[in-house]
Amino acid sequence: MGKTIPRRAEYRFFIEIPTRWADQDAFGHVNNAVYYTYYDTLVASFLGGVGLNAQQDGIGVVVETLCRHHSPAYFPDVLSAGLRVGRIGSSSVRYEIGLFRAGEDTACAEGHFIHVQVELANQHRTRLLPERLHQALLPLLTEKVDR
Repeated sequence: MGKTIPRRAEYRFFIEIPTRWADQDAFGHVNNAVYYTYYDTLVASFLGGVGLNAQQDGIGVVVETLCRHHSPAYFPDVLSAGLRVGRIGSSSVRYEIGLFRAGEDTACAEGHFIHVQVELANQHRTRLLPERLHQALLPLLTEKVDR
């Protein structure tokens, strides 16, 4: 696979996510589908601090996701979930996520979510990113802004 495994220092915002007993599969490690719930928890935690109002600002809907697994996680790991922003568009954001086991500098899993901002009442109608969201994203940015 030739792609370099991301390191902790490449991410800008972190939360801790404890694994749960129910996260494991029959093979004794965290099931691959559960990683997406960790991604969603991280992005939602970040967005919770931005102060958006769904009625006024709309919502971000996921239009693309990706997860690459580099090594397994297990219960009772407490994962350090790192967030950075790879791109800010006029109505979209590429959130990039790295999950790290305790004491490890390289990600056990990495991936991304692309959110498109839409109206709450009509989720087929895109809208510009709210300015307060745009400003909150800038410190996490690693790539480019299209505005």
